Amino acid sequence: MFPGSRLPPRTLGCLVAVAGLAVGGCGTLPAAGPSASQIVAAERHEDGPQPPLIDIDERVVAVERAAPAPSLVHRFPAHGVPGEPTIGVGDGVVVSIWEAAAGGLFSSAPGDQPGPGSHSVVLPEQVVGRDGAISVPFAGRIACAGRLPLEVQRAIERRLAGKAIEPQAIVSVEHSVNDTATVTGEVIKGAVVPLSLKGDRLLDLIASAGGAKTPVYETSIRLSRGAVTATIPMERLVADPAENIYAEPGDVLTVVRSPQSFTVLGAAGQNSEIPFPAARLSLIEALGRAGGLQDFRSDPAGVFLFRWESPAVVEALGVAHAAPAADGRIGVIYRLDLGNPRSYLAAQQFAVRDKDVLYIANAGAIELQKFMNIINGLTGPAVTGAVIKNATQ
Repeated sequence: MFPGSRLPPRTLGCLVAVAGLAVGGCGTLPAAGPSASQIVAAERHEDGPQPPLIDIDERVVAVERAAPAPSLVHRFPAHGVPGEPTIGVGDGVVVSIWEAAAGGLFSSAPGDQPGPGSHSVVLPEQVVGRDGAISVPFAGRIACAGRLPLEVQRAIERRLAGKAIEPQAIVSVEHSVNDTATVTGEVIKGAVVPLSLKGDRLLDLIASAGGAKTPVYETSIRLSRGAVTATIPMERLVADPAENIYAEPGDVLTVVRSPQSFTVLGAAGQNSEIPFPAARLSLIEALGRAGGLQDFRSDPAGVFLFRWESPAVVEALGVAHAAPAADGRIGVIYRLDLGNPRSYLAAQQFAVRDKDVLYIANAGAIELQKFMNIINGLTGPAVTGAVIKNATQ
């Protein structure tokens, strides 16, 4: 206070009373979020289990990295080369019949090849009917659905035995509507892709549809087979050949654009939702993307990451927790102490996930600074007035 700016006792008493009220309300000063001590206190609340507070270190990093990732191999145990395809209802089938000599049943049939030796005829393409059969002259209705072409050939030969001269048949599927897989979603062109006899893997199907339209790191692959559906990141499908399983007839493969992002709040360089720039983003990279910690505001020991974690990871960490949410996941809070140099190494290995919330708490000195600003706002006009009064006297 300036010399000669002594306040009247009554005025000074009022200011002391107001300052006392401000001190009493210091715990309710405006803030962008809870302090580090408030988060720790909430985790230790006695009213019931709270989200566990877990310090990020080498052990936590190891547990996170060992957590099982979404897998098509585990979801679809029968993922090898599918068996030889059978004929189905709606398939287009062509039957060719040979006789050992002229003068047989098919000697004068359309397409007959004249000559003294064997004679053959190619029947027009037929669509397998709803009864699962096709018609063959002099043989009647031949069951095809669910049978291999070789089995149908033998059935035709048995029916024609004794009627044709040493008949031989060949059955081929010209157009199949059953031995196919559907590719849809974020691809260049959705298509119903015929499956080859050698077997087609999932990436083969995507390539047949022109490839994905979105970057690999923000694309997911959803496979529906029968009553089972599973989704994995496309980056995992590309990086792990074991996940590139064989397609089966009737599969529906959907390429889904699923951009990943995390949210930054508190005393960071910027508060916003930040998209992932790559398939994997470490915690230290996420902090860098957020502009780092604010020098005069942040608490280096108060970097928190809020996440809905899988039960398997929480059990492996061995911490008490609240009841899982409706989707089975458990809310946890990870803490990073950037005042400890070893934390920087752990943060390089700790991966940020989609929809994580990164929060940087304010330093304790910030609350004191706010309080002092309030006091200055209350006492400043009175001090200024006293100075002016003394100057005029």
